[in-house]
Amino acid sequence: MTDSASRTQVLDDLDSRGLIAHSTDPDALRATMAEGPITSYVGFDPTAPSLHMGNLLQLLTLRRLQLAGHNPIGLVGGATGLIGDPKETSERVLNPKDVVQQWVERVRSQVERFLDFDTSLPNPARMVNNYDWTKDLNTLDFLRDIGKHFPVNRMLGREVVKARLEQGISYTEFSYVLLQSLDYLELYRRYGCTLQTGGSDQWGNLTAGVELIRRTESGKAHALATPLVTKADGTKFGKTESGTVWLDRELTSPYAFYQFWFNTDDRDVMQLVRYYTFRTADEIAELEKATADRPHAREAQRVLAEDVTTLVHGAGETAQVQLAAKALFGQSDLRELDGETLIAALREAPHTEVSAAAMPTVADLLVQAGLVASKSAARRTVSEGGAYLNNEKVSDAEYVPTTDDLLPGGALVLRRGKRSFAGVLAG
Repeated sequence: MTDSASRTQVLDDLDSRGLIAHSTDPDALRATMAEGPITSYVGFDPTAPSLHMGNLLQLLTLRRLQLAGHNPIGLVGGATGLIGDPKETSERVLNPKDVVQQWVERVRSQVERFLDFDTSLPNPARMVNNYDWTKDLNTLDFLRDIGKHFPVNRMLGREVVKARLEQGISYTEFSYVLLQSLDYLELYRRYGCTLQTGGSDQWGNLTAGVELIRRTESGKAHALATPLVTKADGTKFGKTESGTVWLDRELTSPYAFYQFWFNTDDRDVMQLVRYYTFRTADEIAELEKATADRPHAREAQRVLAEDVTTLVHGAGETAQVQLAAKALFGQSDLRELDGETLIAALREAPHTEVSAAAMPTVADLLVQAGLVASKSAARRTVSEGGAYLNNEKVSDAEYVPTTDDLLPGGALVLRRGKRSFAGVLAG
């Protein structure tokens, strides 16, 4: 494949994966890519200490563009993060400046993991912070040079603004679109950036930047939006009962992260494989057929969980997580697990916390962990050979585990039968 073909093939790949919800001028974008590598950027506001699943789709889109030979820019919004993009529901709470600065560094490190900054490449990635060109910005110059190009009637027509007009929206959030558009203009001027990508909920912001470049520089720029990721039941993807699925291991453990993907509904799994993995069209077709023929094998869920966990946390963590899943169901040695992975796995499962110095009997632990309803039921489970401690069959319901029984991290694993397990965290 020629360089020109590979540079434009990325658009076909994005389209085949269902990743193009909107594009300002697809034919012109393709022609520009055919002429030579373009520079593209995605922005991430540090409004939380970590990026999440929605952000991951944008990171992978930028990565796909770099792999196709284009020049990627990851932008962390040290300035826009102080304000926050307006939500449809309510006004954002402004975070302290020192907190935002801490989050800038955390988000920057996450973005950097998905791009290649090797300067020996013809298209190494670049990281920028929009605080650099806004911190000394004069208010009058901003109003004259930027605000002049934004008709209020068009700003009022934005969906998020219309949703907020009845309850009210501050000038701070109302003017956010000007700052994001300024980012695109600055990157156009500094690095020749002519493509901004983002989620379809950002479409108004994306096209506003394109328009600002046209008005101020008579320049041609492009915007491309990916679809919002929703489940088959219409609910938002990336949320669980315990909250948002984060990329930071301290907020969502690698085990919980893997299980989130592995537990994907059959109706959603192939779409997510297309969105979040780098599997080829042939591999995806083969996986889709295998899933249709043998849905009980959950092969697509395994591929999805393995690929995405490896992208975010690395192959070593993925291997530990998979080993933990097997070990918890008696298919491998629990003592081969590292303590952090084991504790994270048990916190996702039913568990109880006890004092190592006053350890209850196995029967009591089975009850406390919720594996049986009563102590008599616990004794019956033991006598029938259905109770396991650290994957070893228990013969005495009154056995009191000792420190020698504790696994890495200071835990015990109880199991009733083949499928029901719970954790005991000894403090």
